[in-house]
Amino acid sequence: QVQLVESGGGLVQAGGSLRLSCAASGRTFSSYRMGWFRQAPGKEREFVAAVSWSVSHTYYADSVKERFTISRDNAKNTVYLQMNSLKPEDTSVYYCAAGSEITTVQGLRIPTNYDYWGQGTQVTVSS
Repeated sequence: QVQLVESGGGLVQAGGSLRLSCAASGRTFSSYRMGWFRQAPGKEREFVAAVSWSVSHTYYADSVKERFTISRDNAKNTVYLQMNSLKPEDTSVYYCAAGSEITTVQGLRIPTNYDYWGQGTQVTVSS
């Protein structure tokens, strides 16, 4: 069992930055691939970024590439999402997720492949 709790969301002006954190419980955190997703009202949940067990591999949606950075600290059981140059279209509820059986890069982009989810944190970017 893994419990995930996101924090760090808020209201920011366009061009600003936020850092989301996702704290995980459970002693096997390092064995999970971690992802960030977001969901705006009336839209499907979409992939944002993912990181492998060892942080050696990171993956991003094209819409956030070179603006967002995903990282993890296995000693602290925490995954982060540094978001820079925020745009109004980044406004959404952001969720972190943990998956233990994802074996392909494409699989990291599919929400149903993840086993555990946090409750989400709201990010609002004003123009």
